[in-house]
Amino acid sequence: MDVRRKQTKPTRPVAGGPPLKQQLNPHLARTTHLHNHTRPSAPQASDALPLPLYLTNGIFFTLFFSVAYFLLTRWREKIRTSTPLHVVTLSEIAAIVSLIASFIYLLGFFGIDFVQSFITRASHDAWDVEDDNDQFLIKEDSRRGPCAAAPAIDCSLPPVAPKVVDPPPPVPPSSEEDEEVIKSVVAGTTPSYSLESKLGDCKRAAAIRREALQRMTGMSLVGLPLDGFDYDSILGQCCEMPVGYIQIPVGIAGPLLLDGMEYSVPMATTEGCLVASTNRGCKAIYASGGAMSMLLRDGMTRAPVVRFATAKRAAELKFFMEDPGNLDTLSASAFLRSSSLSDSVCCRSSRFARLQGIQCAIAGKNLYMRFTCSTGDAMGMNMVSKGVQNVLDFLQSDFPDMDVIGISGNFCSDKKPAAVNWIEGRGKSVVCEAIIREEVVVKTLKTNVAALVELNMLKNLTGSAIAGALGGFNAHASNIVSAVFLATGQDPAQNVESSHCITMMEAVNNGKDLHVGTVGGGTQLASQSACLNLLGVKGASKESPGSNSRLLATIIAGSVLAGELSLMSAIAAGQLVNSHMKYNRSSKDVTQLLPLKEKGGNI
Repeated sequence: MDVRRKQTKPTRPVAGGPPLKQQLNPHLARTTHLHNHTRPSAPQASDALPLPLYLTNGIFFTLFFSVAYFLLTRWREKIRTSTPLHVVTLSEIAAIVSLIASFIYLLGFFGIDFVQSFITRASHDAWDVEDDNDQFLIKEDSRRGPCAAAPAIDCSLPPVAPKVVDPPPPVPPSSEEDEEVIKSVVAGTTPSYSLESKLGDCKRAAAIRREALQRMTGMSLVGLPLDGFDYDSILGQCCEMPVGYIQIPVGIAGPLLLDGMEYSVPMATTEGCLVASTNRGCKAIYASGGAMSMLLRDGMTRAPVVRFATAKRAAELKFFMEDPGNLDTLSASAFLRSSSLSDSVCCRSSRFARLQGIQCAIAGKNLYMRFTCSTGDAMGMNMVSKGVQNVLDFLQSDFPDMDVIGISGNFCSDKKPAAVNWIEGRGKSVVCEAIIREEVVVKTLKTNVAALVELNMLKNLTGSAIAGALGGFNAHASNIVSAVFLATGQDPAQNVESSHCITMMEAVNNGKDLHVGTVGGGTQLASQSACLNLLGVKGASKESPGSNSRLLATIIAGSVLAGELSLMSAIAAGQLVNSHMKYNRSSKDVTQLLPLKEKGGNI
């Protein structure tokens, strides 16, 4: 007898019958939910042993693993003493019998339930597609929620009827053909991801996918824009299965006077005061003669992990990879098409990649090799990965026992906080500095030099050290980096390593002026053309490959410098809370701006 919870088929609303609210009795649904998920008052006994079910399961689990361990130990001892395995003792016979018995019990208890779950799922799937008219009804939520895992439910309380939310009205499709496609997506006949290729119209595919999603979930997407976006431009490169797009306002900070040039910095953000604060920092830098920047490092990394039979072999490859005399050979195997090893700008997978160095680390028999390469005006993860794969193929001839576990072993380290990125750098590393005159500190920033220097020491340096910060010795560098990344189409996940930044402040000129500087890093991906064009860094530079991406990195660093200067001044002057209360809070009643359906609880 199977004493586990009996699976029942959910009651389905009858098409063409009474209205939906009359078919679904909230009180009955609540009672059924409590019945299915409430723990029995007394433990039920199993058929195998006259014990509660959980004790029986525990006994057989313990028996299975203990006798398996016993037999493995005995067999290992026989192998060491050259005793035939078929010669068994009475205790070994008993252990084998116990192992078989416990295995049969566990297989019968868990295996049958596993098979039944597939049978039940298949029957539900077939039932779901019987009638297309039910696409307009809210399906009963059969997902197991938190109540399924709760230890108990207090049934003494009177049942509370759940709030019934009407489904959003279906949007009339543009044609009968679209309606048929929507029905096939809802029924599971047409995969949602294949709409673009089947229809040949990306916007139409997004509209159909959106309507099918609303019908399947019973939730409205009113408020998520659909029109006004070029869905063809993202096909196969940016976002799959789109149903709309998110609006993020873009503000302009500046002009930022950096290295003798003025830049209007686009920032995409929903945080109040951020653009205004950065703009104030740009104003202070401009009034003091501008900022200067210098690119320190420029190299993207990829670190595969390989395994050998022994640690000695892993160490041999480590010495080979880190030998400076082998760098040209490895570069040629990875990146060069020509026979000349010195022509390292010519690349198999790209014209701009160049191998700069390799750093290795060993963990037992596993070797992690961190390749650093320049990548021109692109972020270059793909071209670096292709080059690294070429190196691994080349190494197989001399190290045939090398087992490649993965092209990335997290020693890169991509989109994760890591000391290796803070110390060695990843992408562009930039230093930016400015000297802010005393009158500008007082008039524009509303504070004084001594207060800023003291606050920077206690907050950005000492406070971050107490917190155990990893490259986070700054006030809010990630705020500016993320805003510029979003505006210019960079990968926002790269904010993790791109916000490694240290802010330094020092009184100069007999304590009258303030020297402020930042050191940080930035990476880049595909662009939002208008904002990149505004900065003059759109596309790849034909005259000097890589110059546009390096300029973008210095502009981001200069913007971070401005943002750091302004926020630190606001904190030193006690303006932070007041400014956020004034500019970062809305006095509008948001509920009055929502459609009637959204006020019903679908948000």
